Amino acid sequence: MLHTECSGHGPDLVMLHGWGMHSAIWGECARRLARRLRVTLVDLPGHGRSRSCAAMESLASLVEAIAEVAPPRAIWVGWSLGGLAALRAALDLPQRLAGLVLVATNASFVQRPGWPWAQSEAILEGFADELARDHRGVLRRFVALQVRGSDAERQQLHILRERLFLHETPDSGMLEAGLRLLKQSDLRAELPCVDRPVLQVAGERDRLVPVEAAIRQAALLPGGALEVLTGAGHAPFLSHPDRFCEVVEAFIDERISFG
Repeated sequence: MLHTECSGHGPDLVMLHGWGMHSAIWGECARRLARRLRVTLVDLPGHGRSRSCAAMESLASLVEAIAEVAPPRAIWVGWSLGGLAALRAALDLPQRLAGLVLVATNASFVQRPGWPWAQSEAILEGFADELARDHRGVLRRFVALQVRGSDAERQQLHILRERLFLHETPDSGMLEAGLRLLKQSDLRAELPCVDRPVLQVAGERDRLVPVEAAIRQAALLPGGALEVLTGAGHAPFLSHPDRFCEVVEAFIDERISFG
């Protein structure tokens, strides 16, 4: 079973981190949101303190593992790979979710015909090839990409690197599985089927998920809202924590019903 930590009181909020990281990455944002919400932080399989869970064969199996530990009728906040899982959950288990916040999430993380707003497949294959030789080095390079070009880049990089190995190094097999999910997943055609309120939070300077992808997705998501944070990169909750929490709280107040 996946490792979780809960804090706060009120409506439920589940927070899912991205590839190679763990739940401590949410840091101050989780603590602030817990002032008025019951926040559940989840370590994905093979990451952080979820060492014994191997549910990364598919997005569907990942969602099943998260659903086992997530409270019902919660808002799921997912960053990058965590956002893909949250999106899959909204499609497969809509009754379990009250709403979605997708942070730097691309329905197709790699470029496909008609979808240039993504990474080239070669970049992910390069990461996969290097994992066997030096997976700690791969993780360090990946976090550097996440903050490149954003405001306070050096400060964010320091925070990411400091938290990266706060717990044990992520399981290399789970890292490989996560890259496969990012490479293979393409949920674009299913976006119009999402019937939960959705907020997308995008970084204006995101080098991993171009802001244009979020704009295109917003047009496909029924009732989807989009907030682009000026000066932010792939981790807007680190570079702009106050603004990030403000837009999430406003979305909950305006769009989410817990009845």
